[in-house]
Amino acid sequence: MPDAMRAIFWASAGALVYTHVGYAAALAGLAKLTGRRPALTGDAAGSPPSVSIIVAAYAEEAVIADRVANLRALDYPAGRVEVIVACDGSPDLTASRARAAGADLVLELCRGGKVRAQDAGVDRARGEIVAFSDANARWEPAALRELVAPFADPEVGYVCGDVRFVNARGDNQEGLYWRYEMTVRALESRVRSVTGGNGAIYATRRESYLVVDPVMGHDLSFPFNMVKRGWRAVYAPRARATEKMVPTIEGEFARKRRMMSHGWPIMLRGGMLSPRGYDPVYALMLVSHRVLRYASPFLHVLALAANLALLGDGPVYRSALAVQLGVLAGALAAPAVRSRPLLIARYYVLTTASLAAGLYDWLAHGTRAGWEPAEGTR
Repeated sequence: MPDAMRAIFWASAGALVYTHVGYAAALAGLAKLTGRRPALTGDAAGSPPSVSIIVAAYAEEAVIADRVANLRALDYPAGRVEVIVACDGSPDLTASRARAAGADLVLELCRGGKVRAQDAGVDRARGEIVAFSDANARWEPAALRELVAPFADPEVGYVCGDVRFVNARGDNQEGLYWRYEMTVRALESRVRSVTGGNGAIYATRRESYLVVDPVMGHDLSFPFNMVKRGWRAVYAPRARATEKMVPTIEGEFARKRRMMSHGWPIMLRGGMLSPRGYDPVYALMLVSHRVLRYASPFLHVLALAANLALLGDGPVYRSALAVQLGVLAGALAAPAVRSRPLLIARYYVLTTASLAAGLYDWLAHGTRAGWEPAEGTR
């Protein structure tokens, strides 16, 4: 029995350290060995293609005019950009305000969820490239040029840009995590393809666009499905966007819980775990960044349970237990003390718990295709 507990503890703890830290280090080494050049930049890509930018919107009357104006102000040939706002059954003035702000096409759809609104936008789009963004995002002037530049490579079917989360108020630590995530994404792009995207800024070729299950959002389902179909999915770090983050860590827990109720179906029945179409390196990347990351709440439980059973086996296990309990204590103390290290501990504990909560929600109640704007992000 002690041998089994030791195996469980070291396997669980090792998997956690690897997925959170070791994977990035391994990618950095692989990037040096492979020598693949980063994605092209706007200066090197030549004449830009025509682009349709699709913004799926539900109850976005407060921000949609600014979103359209921001897209209209991009440094891109005006005749080569089409702005489409796909209103997913919006109950407010989103559609009229989008038209008044200068959107080329505003679709007023029945409520079917974000993915179906995006599908409707693609069906009506005229551009060679279809790009997507959230209603509360803002793109830098050069973002579109940088986003479409990698499509000069005929192997590229999907490009995601760089999003930074901003919020001067609140205690959410998502910005810190996301900067690390963008570093990992840049390394994945250089080694093979990215394993995930973001909703603020991404694009596909018209011919590579995929129609997916409405509960399986593009952010997670597109990259690995592109690879299965022979495309590369890359990251363009100079295609920059910003979004307001949820102000509180508790709000971030709720947001990620909702996101993972969509993420688990993609992984467990959406084809991610099927090795068909992957080369060995990309398969290992998916296991390292997605499967192990999403399994982290269960790995923590196993590590803690095994650690408790091994307390009599020496100071290593007592130190390991002190670290685990210290993180939990810091997370509990953060609302009262509010120091940065304690807030980071609370962020880590709650966002890790959100992965398990999202799985529970999906298994117990299913996942709706519709969505509501996250509180505090508009």
